[in-house]
Amino acid sequence: MVPSLLFEVMLIGLLGIGSQWLAWRYRMPAIVVMSITGLLAGPILGILNPEEDFGSLYSPIISVAVAIILFEGSLNLSFKELRDLGKPVFRISTIGAFIAWILGSLTAHYIAGLSWAVAFVIGGLFIVTGPTVIMPLLRQSKLNPRPAKILKWEGIIVDPIGALLAVFAFEIISFMTADNPDGTKLLLFFAASLFAIIFGWACGRGMGWMFETGHIPEFLKSPAVVIVVILCFTGADEIMHETGLLSVTAMGITLANMGISSISDMRHFKENISILLISTIFIMLTASLQLETLLQIFSPNIIGYVILMMFIVRPLSIFLSTIGTGLSFNEKALVGWIAPRGIVALTVSGYFSGVLQEAGYDDAGILTTLTFGLVFFTVLAHGFSIGWLAKKLHLSMEGKPGTLIVGANRFTVELGKSLQKAGLPVIIVDSSWERLRKVRESGLNFYHGNMLSEQTEYNLDTIPYEYLLAATDDRAYNSLICTTFMPEYGRTNVFKISPFVEGKSTNSEIVSKVGGRILFDKKFSMDDLTDKMANHYIFRQTTLTAQYNYKQYVEDKDPSTVFLYLIKPSGQLKFYSEEMRTVPVVGDTIVSLTPPNKEKAKIQAKLETNRNNNQNGNQN
Repeated sequence: MVPSLLFEVMLIGLLGIGSQWLAWRYRMPAIVVMSITGLLAGPILGILNPEEDFGSLYSPIISVAVAIILFEGSLNLSFKELRDLGKPVFRISTIGAFIAWILGSLTAHYIAGLSWAVAFVIGGLFIVTGPTVIMPLLRQSKLNPRPAKILKWEGIIVDPIGALLAVFAFEIISFMTADNPDGTKLLLFFAASLFAIIFGWACGRGMGWMFETGHIPEFLKSPAVVIVVILCFTGADEIMHETGLLSVTAMGITLANMGISSISDMRHFKENISILLISTIFIMLTASLQLETLLQIFSPNIIGYVILMMFIVRPLSIFLSTIGTGLSFNEKALVGWIAPRGIVALTVSGYFSGVLQEAGYDDAGILTTLTFGLVFFTVLAHGFSIGWLAKKLHLSMEGKPGTLIVGANRFTVELGKSLQKAGLPVIIVDSSWERLRKVRESGLNFYHGNMLSEQTEYNLDTIPYEYLLAATDDRAYNSLICTTFMPEYGRTNVFKISPFVEGKSTNSEIVSKVGGRILFDKKFSMDDLTDKMANHYIFRQTTLTAQYNYKQYVEDKDPSTVFLYLIKPSGQLKFYSEEMRTVPVVGDTIVSLTPPNKEKAKIQAKLETNRNNNQNGNQN
């Protein structure tokens, strides 16, 4: 029985999200897993053939998905990120793109054997990387902020530029080979490109104005943006093919830099849609390939072309375009290596393959094979090498899991010191210099500012920190912090001190239901932890052994002990919470807040009394 189209849609979504999960579970590049899954389901096993089954809907679905993905990426392009990187980003997106176009075209002609006309069209297209492949790599590799931002900006900015270069090259070729050359089409190309930018800017400004003035209710904001993105893309693309990508990029950048208060909510919504679309579109594209195409990519001229593009053209274009930009050799080497091609290259090359063949360029029939060869090999090579290379070049933030603590007080200072003693990165954030005094004296890393302010978002590097603990005296603020940062850190990595206060009638029942897992135990509020610190409770570290297991450890502890966190032999950090499912085993190190020895407590109490008496005497 032939499966229905509905079943195929379900299967594509299942394979896409399943591939993302497998990549996350086994720490593999997601784009590699999705590509292999699509090839298995499509040309190899013959389960799917979306291009054939979807018919005339196939191309519009791909185009709209690419538009939304590109818009979501450009929605993250704030000009504030370019304070120190504006020069290299501009150079790579202009001079670097031009060098890559020329060198790529020469390589396509002399190595792949394409005619000059086809070579310059495909050379322009292959300067693209794109958010569909760059974003998953950045999400997995944890690069330093500088190279990560450069790759992100380049991927999003150059995506529409590459498509436009291909269009421009085709229009130039058509003009030069025509019997009666007419410059009207060239003028139309430049006019259409300019219109696309202005139209995208106008759509962005219009949506921003409607958001800020309340003309669109909250529940309609995200759906309205999706529809306007499609309108923005289609309106420009109807005038000239591929200018729609430029239009949605302009719209996203405009919205990203308007300072709209609800932009973060929109960004999270679009990111979720983008991940779903990337997962399904990659499956659709790779599953639609023919088996002959797969076999052709191993021909010597295609392999030679791919090797030169990866090892000569890309590094050379980056190194030449970034001379005098302040980038280090290691940063240039990393950026010069990472350039995976993705959905835009596949979709646009398919379009030009047909157009060029209709124009009489028979060698354009190889474009799909050539494009997939470049996409597949770059996705494999860069997907598996980016983490390793970043570590070798000392550009990776990969390492022991760090903790960002919001709220400076006696308990968080001691907690931070215990984490630092265990060799784990830690930073404490607070808006009060007075509260940060103890943090500064302890030698811990700190940041002075409101965690929810826009200034903090741009100035505080949160990449080294996998966990966020909200531990201020304000229960509502803790919940707000957790709710705000949950999409960035993940539900399992965001914690707050218990909002429940024994014997008090508060709104803690409401607060407890808003964002974040309760840290340690429900019965230990901030007041309880502060009291324990005043009563000289001690941070103790215990490693479980075969002779002293977890059951014995728990039985020996005083009922007032607070179990804080455990560290696995691998360095993995786990904070105690009511939802923690990990059972400590032999080799794990547990850190807890325990009552002091009675003798030690007496000595400390006596010393504190003497200290207070001396202070009173000095004041008198």
